[in-house]
Amino acid sequence: MSNKNEPSRPAPAPLKAPALRKSARVFGALGDETRLRLVVALCAGGALSIAQLTAGTQISRQAVTKHLQVLAEAGLVRDLKSGRERLWEFEPAQLDQARQSLDRIAQHWDQALLRLQVFVED
Repeated sequence: MSNKNEPSRPAPAPLKAPALRKSARVFGALGDETRLRLVVALCAGGALSIAQLTAGTQISRQAVTKHLQVLAEAGLVRDLKSGRERLWEFEPAQLDQARQSLDRIAQHWDQALLRLQVFVED
Protein backbone atom coordinates (compact mmCIF):
# COMPACT_ATOMS: atom_id res chain seq x y z
CA MET A 1 0.00 0.00 0.00
CA SER A 2 1.21 3.48 -0.66
CA ASN A 3 0.77 6.67 1.18
CA LYS A 4 1.28 10.34 0.45
CA ASN A 5 4.71 10.30 2.10
CA GLU A 6 6.17 7.78 -0.33
CA PRO A 7 8.38 9.34 -2.99
CA SER A 8 6.70 9.16 -6.36
CA ARG A 9 8.54 7.79 -9.33
CA PRO A 10 9.15 10.25 -12.13
CA ALA A 11 6.80 9.78 -15.03
CA PRO A 12 8.45 8.26 -18.09
CA ALA A 13 8.96 10.60 -21.02
CA PRO A 14 6.14 10.38 -23.57
CA LEU A 15 6.85 8.58 -26.82
CA LYS A 16 7.59 10.86 -29.73
CA ALA A 17 5.74 10.62 -33.03
CA PRO A 18 8.62 9.04 -35.04
CA ALA A 19 9.01 6.26 -32.45
CA LEU A 20 5.26 5.66 -32.49
CA ARG A 21 5.22 5.47 -36.31
CA LYS A 22 8.06 2.92 -36.35
CA SER A 23 6.41 0.84 -33.66
CA ALA A 24 3.04 0.99 -35.44
CA ARG A 25 4.65 -0.42 -38.61
CA VAL A 26 6.19 -3.26 -36.60
CA PHE A 27 2.95 -4.08 -34.78
CA GLY A 28 0.99 -3.83 -38.02
CA ALA A 29 3.36 -6.20 -39.77
CA LEU A 30 3.24 -8.68 -36.89
CA GLY A 31 -0.56 -8.43 -36.68
CA ASP A 32 -0.92 -10.92 -39.51
CA GLU A 33 -0.65 -14.58 -38.51
CA THR A 34 1.29 -15.58 -41.65
CA ARG A 35 3.87 -12.83 -41.15
CA LEU A 36 4.21 -13.71 -37.49
CA ARG A 37 4.84 -17.33 -38.47
CA LEU A 38 7.50 -16.20 -40.94
CA VAL A 39 9.26 -14.20 -38.22
CA VAL A 40 9.14 -17.21 -35.88
CA ALA A 41 10.60 -19.43 -38.61
CA LEU A 42 13.38 -16.94 -39.34
CA CYS A 43 14.20 -16.58 -35.64
CA ALA A 44 14.46 -20.35 -35.28
CA GLY A 45 16.18 -21.21 -38.53
CA GLY A 46 18.46 -18.32 -39.44
CA ALA A 47 18.51 -17.09 -43.05
CA LEU A 48 16.06 -19.06 -45.18
CA SER A 49 14.98 -19.11 -48.80
CA ILE A 50 11.39 -18.65 -49.90
CA ALA A 51 11.33 -22.34 -50.85
CA GLN A 52 12.34 -23.23 -47.29
CA LEU A 53 9.77 -20.84 -45.85
CA THR A 54 6.94 -22.32 -47.94
CA ALA A 55 7.90 -26.00 -47.45
CA GLY A 56 5.10 -27.89 -45.72
CA THR A 57 2.61 -25.02 -46.01
CA GLN A 58 -0.32 -24.23 -48.27
CA ILE A 59 1.04 -20.71 -48.91
CA SER A 60 2.34 -19.87 -52.38
CA ARG A 61 5.80 -18.47 -52.91
CA GLN A 62 4.24 -15.28 -54.30
CA ALA A 63 2.18 -14.81 -51.12
CA VAL A 64 5.22 -15.38 -48.91
CA THR A 65 7.18 -12.89 -51.00
CA LYS A 66 4.49 -10.25 -50.43
CA HIS A 67 4.45 -10.94 -46.70
CA LEU A 68 8.24 -10.73 -46.56
CA GLN A 69 8.09 -7.34 -48.30
CA VAL A 70 5.73 -6.03 -45.60
CA LEU A 71 8.09 -7.34 -42.92
CA ALA A 72 11.06 -5.76 -44.72
CA GLU A 73 9.29 -2.39 -44.92
CA ALA A 74 8.76 -2.59 -41.15
CA GLY A 75 12.48 -3.33 -40.73
CA LEU A 76 11.92 -6.82 -39.32
CA VAL A 77 13.62 -8.85 -42.06
CA ARG A 78 16.16 -8.31 -44.78
CA ASP A 79 17.12 -10.24 -47.85
CA LEU A 80 20.59 -11.49 -48.68
CA LYS A 81 21.88 -12.62 -52.04
CA SER A 82 23.69 -15.93 -51.93
CA GLY A 83 24.69 -16.66 -55.51
CA ARG A 84 21.44 -16.97 -57.43
CA GLU A 85 19.47 -17.58 -54.27
CA ARG A 86 17.76 -14.94 -52.19
CA LEU A 87 17.75 -15.64 -48.45
CA TRP A 88 15.75 -13.84 -45.78
CA GLU A 89 16.87 -13.21 -42.23
CA PHE A 90 15.34 -11.67 -39.13
CA GLU A 91 16.47 -8.18 -38.05
CA PRO A 92 15.85 -7.78 -34.30
CA ALA A 93 16.56 -4.02 -33.96
CA GLN A 94 13.06 -2.78 -34.89
CA LEU A 95 11.41 -5.39 -32.70
CA ASP A 96 13.64 -4.30 -29.80
CA GLN A 97 12.58 -0.69 -30.33
CA ALA A 98 8.91 -1.70 -30.43
CA ARG A 99 9.39 -3.66 -27.20
CA GLN A 100 10.94 -0.57 -25.60
CA SER A 101 7.91 1.44 -26.72
CA LEU A 102 5.62 -1.10 -25.05
CA ASP A 103 7.75 -0.92 -21.90
CA ARG A 104 7.32 2.86 -21.80
CA ILE A 105 3.58 2.56 -22.35
CA ALA A 106 3.45 0.01 -19.51
CA GLN A 107 5.31 2.49 -17.27
CA HIS A 108 2.70 5.15 -18.08
CA TRP A 109 -0.07 2.72 -17.15
CA ASP A 110 1.72 1.77 -13.92
CA GLN A 111 1.97 5.46 -12.99
CA ALA A 112 -1.70 6.04 -13.79
CA LEU A 113 -2.76 3.04 -11.72
CA LEU A 114 -0.58 4.18 -8.83
CA ARG A 115 -2.19 7.64 -8.94
CA LEU A 116 -5.62 6.00 -8.99
CA GLN A 117 -4.69 3.78 -6.04
CA VAL A 118 -3.49 6.79 -4.01
CA PHE A 119 -6.67 8.69 -4.89
CA VAL A 120 -8.94 5.78 -3.92
CA GLU A 121 -7.06 5.11 -0.68
CA ASP A 122 -7.29 8.77 0.36
